[in-house]
Amino acid sequence: MQVNKNKIPVGILGATGSVGQKFVQLLADHPIFEVAAVAASERSQNKRYHEAANWFMPTAIPEQVAKQTVRACVPDLPCRIVFSGLDANVAGEIEQAFARAGYLVVSNARNHRMQADVPLLIPEVNADHLALLQMQNLGRGGIVTNPNCSTIGLTMALKPLHDRFGIESVHVVTMQALSGAGYPGVASLDILDNVIPFIGGEEEKMESEPLKLLGTMTADGVKPADFAISAQCNRVGVSDGHQESVSVKLSGEPSAEEVIAAWQQFTAEPQTLALTSAPKQPVHYFHEDNYPQPKLHRELENGMAVSVGRLRACKVLDYKFELLVHNTIRGAAGCAILNAELMVARRLV
Repeated sequence: MQVNKNKIPVGILGATGSVGQKFVQLLADHPIFEVAAVAASERSQNKRYHEAANWFMPTAIPEQVAKQTVRACVPDLPCRIVFSGLDANVAGEIEQAFARAGYLVVSNARNHRMQADVPLLIPEVNADHLALLQMQNLGRGGIVTNPNCSTIGLTMALKPLHDRFGIESVHVVTMQALSGAGYPGVASLDILDNVIPFIGGEEEKMESEPLKLLGTMTADGVKPADFAISAQCNRVGVSDGHQESVSVKLSGEPSAEEVIAAWQQFTAEPQTLALTSAPKQPVHYFHEDNYPQPKLHRELENGMAVSVGRLRACKVLDYKFELLVHNTIRGAAGCAILNAELMVARRLV
């Protein structure tokens, strides 16, 4: 295939799966990156992408990718950056092999997230954690991960409050969309007329990942934030968009107006740099009593903003509120792409 010399060639691992397809969709016509290689499991290899992928995105397969031959997930791809949409069952060893071979792996998988020398990254939250790449001793290669989808929404809402007031404890209940389970996902007879009050491993991720994300970068690595999080996670019959009901105890006694102002005034390095995928306003606050809602707000700022609303007093902690995050864009492929854009801007690629 002919690669645009003005763009950075990238590869996609696990390109035929649900996260891989979202990478393909979001990278179409990207001003910085061009998909130079797609790779997947043995059953898809040596087929044209349009033949191998059971495409279920709402847009057509980008022509430039549709005709590409699906390759093996081995480090001989014609690019420097690879986005990983691999299933966690296979992601660990494959991502390590690519990193050791000099590739920069930007991963959506959970395998390396809590590894001490791997950045768990949300660019608006902890861009300074990219310093961990220097501790990996992989030469030109490295691994950077984005967090769990529900963690991303929660942490983006907590970051302005943690910086301005300090957080002492958090309780969160999630109502998570079906797309978070991948394809084919949850059986229709299980989810119709039902709520499933369990998502394997989800609560543990939500109780640990924000503490690393909001931790302090030191010479020895990340010192995690010191507060307790209690999470309860539910699967609901919504296509896209994770809704979360959050209660938080803050240090000091900020007014509701001060809390809302912290969200509305929040901005960070991606906004200063005007990165392609960055929302102009990372956190949007809605004053309407019945907002945010998945159907109305999940596509806000191309799915990259977090919507917050219904701030009110909590009789157990200090305040409670609702938040919404698009789980497959901001919560997955979109965040990984923004991570890569930040690394390019910082000349790490």
